[in-house]
Amino acid sequence: MQLRMTNQREMILRELKKSKGHLTADELYERVRKTMPRISLATVYRNLEILSDVGVIRKLEISGRQKRFDAIVEDHDHIYCVQCQQVENLDLDKSGMDVPKYDTMKGYEITGFRLEVSGLCPKCQKKLIKTKSKTDRKENKGVGDMGCGCKKGGLTDEQKQVLEAMGKCDGPCASKDIAAATGLETKQVSCRITALKKKGLVESPVRCKYEITDEGKTALKA
Repeated sequence: MQLRMTNQREMILRELKKSKGHLTADELYERVRKTMPRISLATVYRNLEILSDVGVIRKLEISGRQKRFDAIVEDHDHIYCVQCQQVENLDLDKSGMDVPKYDTMKGYEITGFRLEVSGLCPKCQKKLIKTKSKTDRKENKGVGDMGCGCKKGGLTDEQKQVLEAMGKCDGPCASKDIAAATGLETKQVSCRITALKKKGLVESPVRCKYEITDEGKTALKA
């Protein structure tokens, strides 16, 4: 399939290569709109999917996380930080690793496999050490770290409203649906979703739709 490189696609590809990283559609949108103010988030999503489908870029679908895109299409693995969501390239020698045998794969012919590695990046390890040190010095032991990496009480009332609304949805829901369920303005909902996504409590598995992550469910229970 021969792809026609429109100005929009060229700009998206240029910004992705310039970043030398693994950006989400939202992050790329913020970069591209500085040069093309009229471009929409939906257009960025659509063109990223097209570019990845034809193999110009690589789409990373890390379990439970928002999709990211990589300008490097050659075969390689990735490691991601469970705290800040940073993704980095990982060069692994998989020649000695066992590939699942034919008789266990229900008749599938195995063409490859992906290794997913997760952990805490060096920066988050340092932050965790500092946080623990401060917590140990606090007399109030009720203030500490939760499993999702947020502080107890770190969510605003409106952020909690948004998370609770998402928790009641059967699947991904749009900002207008969350606004209707919470009574908040759509712009307010979008702002709260952005903050929650940065904390890893919300993800966007479908274009312009969102759902609560396991970390978000944990934060609500705290």
